[in-house]
Amino acid sequence: MKLLVTGGAGYIGSVVAAQLVEAGHQVTVLDDLSTGHADAVPAGARFVEGSITDAADALAGMDGVLHFAARSLVGESVREPALYWNHNLGGTLALLDAMRAAGVGRIVFSSTAAVYGEPERSPIEESDPTRPTNPYGASKLAVDTALTAFAGVYGLAAVSLRYFNVGGAHTARDGRSYRERHTVETHLIPNVLAVALGGRESVDVFGTDYPTADGTCVRDYIHVADLARAHLLALDACAPGEHKVYNLGSGAGFSVREVIEVCRDVTGHAIPAVVRERRPGDPAVLVASSAKIQRELGWKPERTTLPEIVADAWAALPR
Repeated sequence: MKLLVTGGAGYIGSVVAAQLVEAGHQVTVLDDLSTGHADAVPAGARFVEGSITDAADALAGMDGVLHFAARSLVGESVREPALYWNHNLGGTLALLDAMRAAGVGRIVFSSTAAVYGEPERSPIEESDPTRPTNPYGASKLAVDTALTAFAGVYGLAAVSLRYFNVGGAHTARDGRSYRERHTVETHLIPNVLAVALGGRESVDVFGTDYPTADGTCVRDYIHVADLARAHLLALDACAPGEHKVYNLGSGAGFSVREVIEVCRDVTGHAIPAVVRERRPGDPAVLVASSAKIQRELGWKPERTTLPEIVADAWAALPR
């Protein structure tokens, strides 16, 4: 298929684009490079620098879209909600309109577990209430709502993948490594590993008074290569007039303190941690049930342990 990957110069989008190329698809990456990197676009993919609000030319002749272009920082969304509504919802609506005009009827959307807010139970299932606690999660949920409407009225074939914390690195068949790298890094594992590399003096722990076993937030971690495979399966599962939603995760939760300890073990470095106040909008526990996607699409994570995820991320970092 001819496929457009929006945000394909970012961490997850670049891994998905690389797997699509390896699977024999013709891939075009559309990215404005506001957070992505041009050198992350895989060999064999065509690169178009641009915004999702002006995707008409890039959509010509496409069979489908995999949509990763989004603002994704919880704290920033609380401080600047207009930025998130304008980009995540407004930009996606512009993309959907451009898809209709171009006759492109298939989309896989990169959603988030943040749509659930503070869940009533764990692990979270797709049928659980969606009550986001921050504008990031709310803007993503609004896109899911739009996809349901576009599927029902316009016959769009859509799949939303709601995933939790992503980690690790992917090595393609050509030996090229795709790793997490952000200009402003807020994700836990790369920040902890940066301390081991000497790039930071310590790692911040935001809140130790959550209702969890050790007082720190608990998250479900999924390896980026497993996550990417799910997108390829979702692409094939798209059906006209349907909007399907799947959670992705390992089904196991790890606290912030547990992640730091695993990073110490993997790197062999003492990693100082400094306790800070809670960040606004951070739920205490987010752990996914991926039973639905395993049952319906046959997806199953292959790298399920936290040491595996951390070790792959550590090995991919430049020394």
